Amino acid sequence: MAAFSSANNSGQHFLNKEESFMYDREVRFRMEDTMNAARLEYTEKGVMNLASRRCDIIRISQSSAVLAILTQYNLPKQFYLDIPDARITKIGCVLMKVFPNNTVEVRFLRLLTDKEMNKIFVYSSHPAHKNRVLDIKA
Repeated sequence: MAAFSSANNSGQHFLNKEESFMYDREVRFRMEDTMNAARLEYTEKGVMNLASRRCDIIRISQSSAVLAILTQYNLPKQFYLDIPDARITKIGCVLMKVFPNNTVEVRFLRLLTDKEMNKIFVYSSHPAHKNRVLDIKA
């Protein structure tokens, strides 16, 4: 029985190591400062209609963002993010961290394209992006 138990534990350890390796190999995208108005949409308490809350995107990368939430409320673990100015809708998000200063870090369920990132920065009111122009041909 003891031999089976240790083999079982080593197998489990191997899976954890493999799992860890998978996440360590994931590409990290650099976060950039931005300032875009956005909207969170989610279902409340299993009801079919979507609730909507305003927020601001203050940092973003192709895979994640930091959102400033205007009022305190319970945010679900999964929701959609809309960025109306850039005409980007229904980006699936997972809540990663909640910070005490009314900001949260979210992870996107898909990578944003370079074209979407450019549109976000064009419509950003952050001084770092004031000279960005929308590429109509793209």
